[in-house]
Amino acid sequence: MESQKQRVLIVGGYGMVGSHIARIIRQVDHRIELILAGRNPQNGISLAKELNHSETAYINLEEGFDISHFQKIDLIISAVDDHSNILREAAILNGIACIAVSELADQIAPTAFLGLHKTIAAPIVYAGHWQAGILTLVVKELANKFSDIKTIELAGLFDPKDSVGPLVANEVSGFVGDALIRKEGNWLSLPAEENPRIIGLYNHSSVIGYPLSTLDVPSIAAFTSAKNIRFDFITGESIGSNKGLQASHDLYITIEGTLLSGEKRKLSKIVSGPRGNSHLTAVGVYLIAEKILGLNGQSENRIGGLYLPETIVPCQNISNRLKDFGIEIIEETWESL
Repeated sequence: MESQKQRVLIVGGYGMVGSHIARIIRQVDHRIELILAGRNPQNGISLAKELNHSETAYINLEEGFDISHFQKIDLIISAVDDHSNILREAAILNGIACIAVSELADQIAPTAFLGLHKTIAAPIVYAGHWQAGILTLVVKELANKFSDIKTIELAGLFDPKDSVGPLVANEVSGFVGDALIRKEGNWLSLPAEENPRIIGLYNHSSVIGYPLSTLDVPSIAAFTSAKNIRFDFITGESIGSNKGLQASHDLYITIEGTLLSGEKRKLSKIVSGPRGNSHLTAVGVYLIAEKILGLNGQSENRIGGLYLPETIVPCQNISNRLKDFGIEIIEETWESL
């Protein structure tokens, strides 16, 4: 498919996450037609002019969504809260690829069941993982160093100095509740406030984290079989702020298990997005869109079905790939057990 014929609808396309997504796509391909949609399309006019081959459109999901109002769409990207699954259901029913980033683990069932009852003609990607899958992709890359994994502890650090849009702000304010974790092989739903965890930061300080039901936890369990997996949301000083720079968004990863060599070791690694939460999420979305649309020399994947970021984006050398977007990878440290 020629890229000049491709049309991408980004709902929330002129917001903080959506605008980053649009800019990254435009940097890679100047011919794709971008539709920046939302409740106040006039707010996206200047961005549409900046990006070229772009336009704005009115979409208010509270009023529903009628795909017939648009010309052919190749990919819908949801960069807004859509807990009613309006965009994803429309994509499934109309054979359009879709990436959605705002759901927690207990919110994907409706469209998962819809997908099992309908023929899916294009990729439907559940990307409610932390930073649209970046965390899980790095974990999958690191997991290949182990023959057996016992425990995986994860955390995403939000720096209050990081400017975020309403999508992220709504998520941050709604993080307290029951959280899905895996403990000793059992799936547990625990009250987050009653199950804190102390997490050491890059600057050698410690903060308290609270578990969160991101899609990373069941995803990582599926490809590692680790009996203990937990993701925590933490707030504190980011690596960027600590260096006197723009607030970054930092991902903390610790894997404990047996290496391919037979040694029992603990591996820790930090992924730091120096441009903050919204940009890091946008990079995750772009990596998925790149595979669906066949951008940047990637082979196009238009095979219909339900996908996760790690089942559509190659994880080989993902750390080096992230560096291409200015994302800092603080190399792993090893500890003997």
